Amino acid sequence: MKTVLKFKWPILIGLIALTAVLFLLAPNLTEQAEEAGSFQLSDDASSQQAADILADAGAAAQTISVVVPMDSELDDSTRDTLEQMVADIEAIGEPVTSVLNPVESEELEEQLISEDGETILIPITLDGSDEEVNQVADEIRENVIPSGLTAYITGEAIINNDVNISAQEGLKRTEIITVVLIFGLLLAVFRSFVTPFIPLVAVGITYLLSQSIVAFFIDWFGFPVSNYTQIFLVAILFGIGTDYCILLLSRYKEELSSGHGVEEAIINTYKTAGRTLLISGLAVFIGFSAIGFAEFPIFKSAVAVAVGIFVLLIVLFTVVPFFMAVLKEKLFWPSKKSASHSDSKIWIWMSKLSINRPLLSMLVVAIITVPLLFTYDNDLSFNTVDEIGGEYESVKGLRAIEDGFGKGESLPVQVLFKSDGALTDEDTIPYFESVSREVEKIEGVDSVRAITRPTGEVIEELYVDEQLGLLADGLTEARDGLGEVQAGLTEIETNLANIAGQAGGSGGLGEAAAGLGQLNDQLGQVTQGLQQTGNIQQTVGALTQISGGLTEIEQGLQGAAGQTGELGAGLGQLAEGLASANEGLAEIEGGLTEASDMMQSMSDSESVRATGLFVPEGTLDEEGFEQVFDRYTFADETGVMMEVILAEDPYSPEAIDTVAEIKDTVNRSIAATPLEEADVAFGGIASINSDLQDVSSNDFTNTVIIMLVSLFIVLAILFRSLIMPLYMIGSLLLTYYTSIAIAELIFVNGLGFDGISWAVPFFGFVMLVALGVDYSIFLLDRFREESFNGISVRDAMYTSMAKMGTVIITAAIILAGTFGAMMPSGVLSLVQIATIVVTGLLLYGLVVLPLLIPAISVSFDRGVWWPFGNRKRDHK
Repeated sequence: MKTVLKFKWPILIGLIALTAVLFLLAPNLTEQAEEAGSFQLSDDASSQQAADILADAGAAAQTISVVVPMDSELDDSTRDTLEQMVADIEAIGEPVTSVLNPVESEELEEQLISEDGETILIPITLDGSDEEVNQVADEIRENVIPSGLTAYITGEAIINNDVNISAQEGLKRTEIITVVLIFGLLLAVFRSFVTPFIPLVAVGITYLLSQSIVAFFIDWFGFPVSNYTQIFLVAILFGIGTDYCILLLSRYKEELSSGHGVEEAIINTYKTAGRTLLISGLAVFIGFSAIGFAEFPIFKSAVAVAVGIFVLLIVLFTVVPFFMAVLKEKLFWPSKKSASHSDSKIWIWMSKLSINRPLLSMLVVAIITVPLLFTYDNDLSFNTVDEIGGEYESVKGLRAIEDGFGKGESLPVQVLFKSDGALTDEDTIPYFESVSREVEKIEGVDSVRAITRPTGEVIEELYVDEQLGLLADGLTEARDGLGEVQAGLTEIETNLANIAGQAGGSGGLGEAAAGLGQLNDQLGQVTQGLQQTGNIQQTVGALTQISGGLTEIEQGLQGAAGQTGELGAGLGQLAEGLASANEGLAEIEGGLTEASDMMQSMSDSESVRATGLFVPEGTLDEEGFEQVFDRYTFADETGVMMEVILAEDPYSPEAIDTVAEIKDTVNRSIAATPLEEADVAFGGIASINSDLQDVSSNDFTNTVIIMLVSLFIVLAILFRSLIMPLYMIGSLLLTYYTSIAIAELIFVNGLGFDGISWAVPFFGFVMLVALGVDYSIFLLDRFREESFNGISVRDAMYTSMAKMGTVIITAAIILAGTFGAMMPSGVLSLVQIATIVVTGLLLYGLVVLPLLIPAISVSFDRGVWWPFGNRKRDHK
């Protein structure tokens, strides 16, 4: 410290110059956070795999919708307006790839105009980044939507952009409120116009320098970043930096009050309070460094705070001593006393309970905290829309879609199949319907749109039972046709017999009539056999023979017609009748042959037995299937997509449970089918949230373990005790779970949210434990110092509580205040984190720390230093 004081001016000037240069040269941290995006899932996540599949296939298109709420019936004028809007959007060009016109056809009107006629959609497909999508949305707002028309633009990219905007606006408000709040609190605590500027200058330099270093790290090393990064840097650095300054300035004032000179007072301050500060800073540094072991980039982005803590410690050991040395006693002008230096009357009063009656003190803490623990259900929410509230246009549009078309219609779950070969042949397609059929049975699924059900309604004609019904109808028609042919042949036979009688049996007409009768009898037997057995192949063979016989008779009659004079005309007519009958038999034979071939194909098809579906040859080449293939296939038909419409809000916890069932059902349904070898992935917001739930749960568990073990080791080494770290950490865990239980009561039971935002438990825990441990270190390090003086454990704790009570309460209030400045941010997750941290810090500083920690410490007595012992005291 003497060296720092000796070179205080060069150190300060160099630090300020470094801060200014890095601030000017560093990349923009805000832009880096926006580019990183709201969700950054690992490559193993199913929803990320779905995105990668579409991107690799060049099919990673995004969809946004212009939502037009209607307060009157759709008239010609509105139709013209919609037509013009569609034309104007198409004229934008890239990245717009297609626009659906809701009034182009009856089919589109049914899909894009709600049943009540109060909501109209204009879906727009774009092939571009989120930034490009939002640029198109801005252009539509400015140049396409008529000034007198109410319309909203919504979609996943638009919602995420609004979340980013809300977070950045919240950061600006938080920065201003934090600075004003800290200045006001410090003014009240120190009753000095000079003192409040010291922490603000020190922390201001720290924040600017840390922000620049983090921005460089992001560019150079791929350091994780998110919208939380800057907000946490502001809240934690200003809060904890001010706390540390209070600790140093209070001890400095105490040393001056003891009659020490300025330099000696500074040196003594950093020997005592400086050691406490280093221990606290190291604990917080380790706490936030542990986040680096998380897998989820959004969680890891808070590791930037560790960089800030490192810089803060450097500033506190250089800038603050500078002001102490330069301003001397004027640092506290005009106050002669400091509230932060006086003994804490509140903690002195509480020490009578915690030190003198430790068991009762523990019971009081249990009565306050334990009942709240039993109310905690760990309800989590993954609803991004709740983050920003209903005043944003994207949310209004989403709500309009939900009201008009159903909640699940707005953001369906995508099931993607990708293979090396084509997935759209007649033998494979039935398996997609089989999967769709199973998925549709899931509770929570409203409908499924797929290649076999493009509108969500099943194409009944693809089912074998439907096709067999049509075949049965065809056989009935064939039998009726054979009956008609038989009746015609009977009539021809009668006429021929009459002519043969008139001609005296000349020309073999009698034999022809007899032969025709035999053929007709055979035809009757064939018809009867077809009716009884349904043997199509046997019928076709018999008809071929009968047709051949009729042809011979027809040729004989044509020959006789030329030889019988006046009877020739009648024979000619009979020959024509036979020709017509023969043609009828040929048509029936052809139809039966086609039916026989189709039934043989059904018999040979494995998909018929497995799925009950059959795609007749040539069906997929029909014009009607072209649009279906365009919508539900990609990558030259090696990829196929299904859309699952949920019955619930896609952002709801129920949707996450439904997605889990969809995944299980799909994987089970494709087993032992041609789809088994295909890559399967699940996209859509509900699938993303499902992945977020898994990742956040695993990361929370792993990070908590790493963080607590690291803290235990550091505290055990610094305090030379295995007992103290245990109840220090235990008290923080008790505080955290009590605080999050209170937050759940407020936001879930009170305000009606689905749950605490998914990221809040993670950040709330890290913040509260990493920051709360400071206060137990403040108290117990002073306790360690006092115990060196040869006094009893109870007396050492009593003195420590009296000396540190005001410092800790003041620090807790200031840190709670800095997190309280996050409340007006308007971002729900930040408000909830602030609620947990503010509640926890006040609970810890006013209840748990003064009542529980001293009670446990004095209960162990000298055993509190086990197994190492308090060497200085033991030596005395």
